Amino acid sequence: MSAPSSHSKFMAVTFKVNEQAAPAPVVPQFVEEKASLSLESVGCCICETDDAEPLGVGEDFEYNTSPETFLAMRCRQCSLVYLNPRPSLADLDCIYPENYHAFQFSEEHYGLVYKVRRRLESRRALSWCKGLDEDARILDVGCGDGFHLSLLREFGRPGWRLEGVDNSQRAVEMAARSNLLVHHGSVEHLDLPLAAYDLAFLIQTIEHVGDPPGILKAVLKLLKPGGRVVIVTDNTDSLDFKMFKGRHWGGYHFPRHWNLFNPKTIKALAEKVGFEVESLKTVVSPVNWVYSIRNTLMDMGAPRWMTNRFSLESTVSLSAFTAFDMLHQLAGKGALMRAILKRPV
Repeated sequence: MSAPSSHSKFMAVTFKVNEQAAPAPVVPQFVEEKASLSLESVGCCICETDDAEPLGVGEDFEYNTSPETFLAMRCRQCSLVYLNPRPSLADLDCIYPENYHAFQFSEEHYGLVYKVRRRLESRRALSWCKGLDEDARILDVGCGDGFHLSLLREFGRPGWRLEGVDNSQRAVEMAARSNLLVHHGSVEHLDLPLAAYDLAFLIQTIEHVGDPPGILKAVLKLLKPGGRVVIVTDNTDSLDFKMFKGRHWGGYHFPRHWNLFNPKTIKALAEKVGFEVESLKTVVSPVNWVYSIRNTLMDMGAPRWMTNRFSLESTVSLSAFTAFDMLHQLAGKGALMRAILKRPV
């Protein structure tokens, strides 16, 4: 695919997969000039084929980091949803700007939302750590600024040995300010001790990586026999996905979410790597609902005061959609999934 012209403010592309064209994107009238990305074609990371159909098309609604249109594909064999084409690794600093929320999620920036999420996430994280020894070793893969590591340090057992891994130098620097041990790089390329960790986290991480099987294989080797990894990720078997999948679904997070799962595909991924699925359930989350509404309003040209009511800083919209998603959680259709995978003994 040829690179888009740098003189155009938006690139409209017709993608072809098995001779089927994607739905035509709706082009905003005004888009800030941004540097074009180096896009690369990929296939399904589970089936290792390119037998896929176009599902959704959209732009970087949230951070406006590039002028490209992005296409979400769905594998016809396993139903994995993935971005194709997607940015290259050389573009990571571009698509994750300095104001990206995972680099600076703090009370200073998010106020009451930070306090509420801190309380909820501390309970969740501690529930995943039940039964761990006093000196357990825990690894957070894709830890960002170390938010969950900080919670475990504050509310967990004092003897727990906490470490993080992140590809972003910015994230590592933010974590270092909190005196957290975070390794810079990708987990499959770092020289970490094998069969040494009792528990690993991939909290809203697996959807960001290009090679989920490779990441999980690396984690499998780092865990002790019987060790567990907790994966939290977006759920494509949810009502918000079904309603907004054509363009505005917040879980696409164009162009930063490269692979998106449902219960069927997360089980297939675990089997491919060699993990046992210990438990799999959905989790309540308002974020994709809020972003989906926001993206729709932005496409409609709604005024800023209206779109700002649907953001990570808006306690009203987050609270409302938390309650709304609780209803879907009762039917096992919550906006997020939580899978606990175990390394066989």
